Amino acid sequence: MNFNFLPNRRQCLQHAACGFGALALHDMMHAAASESTRAFSGRVLDVTPQVKRVIFLFMAGGPSQMDLFDPKPYITNKHGEAIDSPLDKNVTQIGTERFLALGAMAPVKPRGQSGMMISDLMPHLAEIADDICLLRGMNADNPQHASATNQFHTGSFTEVRPSMGAWISYGLGTENQNLPSFVTIHPGGVRSYGSGFLPAMHQGTALTVPQNSTTSPIDNLKNVSATDAVQRKRMDMTQRMNKQLLGELHGDANMEGMIQNMELAFRMQTDTPQLVDISKESEETLKMYGIGAKDTEADKNARACLLARKLSESGVRFVQVTMNGWDHHGDVRGNLPKLCNQTDQPVAALVKDLKQRGMLEDTLVLWSGEFGRTPWSQDLSGTAPIDKHGREHQPQSFCAWMAGGGVKPGFTFGETDHMGFKIIEGKIHIHDLHATMLHLLGLDHTRLTHRHVGRDYRLTDVYGSVVKEILLNLNPTLNLNPDRLWGDERKTD
Repeated sequence: MNFNFLPNRRQCLQHAACGFGALALHDMMHAAASESTRAFSGRVLDVTPQVKRVIFLFMAGGPSQMDLFDPKPYITNKHGEAIDSPLDKNVTQIGTERFLALGAMAPVKPRGQSGMMISDLMPHLAEIADDICLLRGMNADNPQHASATNQFHTGSFTEVRPSMGAWISYGLGTENQNLPSFVTIHPGGVRSYGSGFLPAMHQGTALTVPQNSTTSPIDNLKNVSATDAVQRKRMDMTQRMNKQLLGELHGDANMEGMIQNMELAFRMQTDTPQLVDISKESEETLKMYGIGAKDTEADKNARACLLARKLSESGVRFVQVTMNGWDHHGDVRGNLPKLCNQTDQPVAALVKDLKQRGMLEDTLVLWSGEFGRTPWSQDLSGTAPIDKHGREHQPQSFCAWMAGGGVKPGFTFGETDHMGFKIIEGKIHIHDLHATMLHLLGLDHTRLTHRHVGRDYRLTDVYGSVVKEILLNLNPTLNLNPDRLWGDERKTD
C-alpha cells in the first residue's frame, strides 16, 4: 500500500460522492424491484397459507338447495298443500300466489363414509362426497339476481367494488409472469370480475373456451386469419397509441392496466397456446370431464372445467368459471335435472383431477350460486299444476360447498329449520365466506385493504369472521382478537 499518497480535499469529496451515489442508486433500484415485486409477485402473508390458488365455480341463477343438498321431510310430506308463510304466518299468499309446499323432486341420500346428503341428480358429485365440505347455512342480503351476484363477487350489492378475484390478485399477485393472476371463464357482467378502485391490472382476464380452431378465447385480440407476426405488429401499433394517450393524460391507472392486460393476454395466447389446446390431453381425461358430450352446454362446461385445471396448474391464482341457467321460477322439476346433467360430471371431474395430480391439497374449490330457492312453489302462469311450478329466490339460506386444502373433507356444516328457510345453526354470511377464503390463502381479511376516497376498503367491508368450524387447522398465527373474531363481529339478522 502506498502511504505516501494523501488525497486532497477535492479528491476526497469526489471519491465520497461516488460512494454516496452508488448507495443512492442501490436504494433506488431496490425500491423499484420491491415495487415490481409488490405489483406482480404478491405481498408478505399475514398467516401461513393453506392453499395457493382458488377455483370458483359460480352457478348463476341460484340452485335449489332443497332439491340438491338439504331435503325437508315436512315439505315433502306437504307437497302441493298450503303451508304457513315463514315470513309472516298471517300472510297466506303473495299476490295471486299461495304458499304451496314443493317437495324435493329426486331422492337426496347419504353418500360416502361421511353420509353427506346429495341428490340422485348429482351422481358424480356423490362419488366425491368425502372430499367436499358442504355448507348448508349460507346467507346473503338481497333477493335480486344482479345485486346478490354483485355481493357474492365483491362483498357489496350496491357500490362498485373490486371483485374477490381482483382482491386476491392485489394481495398475492401471480405465480407465472406470462399469465394473469385472475382469469374468468364465460363471465357475466364486468362487475363480477372488475378491479373497481384497485389498479386495473388486477381485473380478471375474460376468456371463452374455444370450441374449435376458429374460436378465439380472448375477444377482440386474436385474428385467426392473420399470422403471429402480423398480429404482433398490430399489437405494437395499438400499444404505441395507448402509451401516447397515457402520456397525454399524465398517468391513468385504467389505461396503464389496459396496456398491461393486453400484453399479458397476447403472451398468454402466443407463448402458451397449450393452455387452450386440450387436444394433447389423454382420452381418459377427456372422457372423465365429459368432453365431446352431445349436449352443447355440457361440453362447454366440461371444457371450461378442464381449462380451469390447466390454468391453475400453470400458475393462475384465481380462476372463475360461470355456469348459467339455474334460475328456475317455473318447471323446476323439468329444468333442474338438465342443469345437473350439464354440470355434475365436469365439476366432479375437476375435483378428481386435482386430487390425482396432487393439486387438491393446495387448491381451494368453491361451488355456489348467488342465493338459493324457496321451499314453497312459484307459479308465474297462475294456472299450472303443482309439478310444473318453480321456486322463488331465497337469500335467507342456501347451500355451497368447498373442497381442497385447509377445509374439512366429508364434513357438513350448518342446519336450517323444518321448512328449509331459517338458519338455526352454522350460519355463514357472504362476508364470512370471503374472510375464510382469504385466511386459507394466508391473508387476514381485516388487513387486506386499499385506501379510496379517504377511507380504507376491504373485501369484507366492516364485517366477516373466519369460520373456524370448517377448517382442518385454525392457524395459531391469525392476528386477530379471538373475542372479536368469534363473537360480536359475526353478522346476524
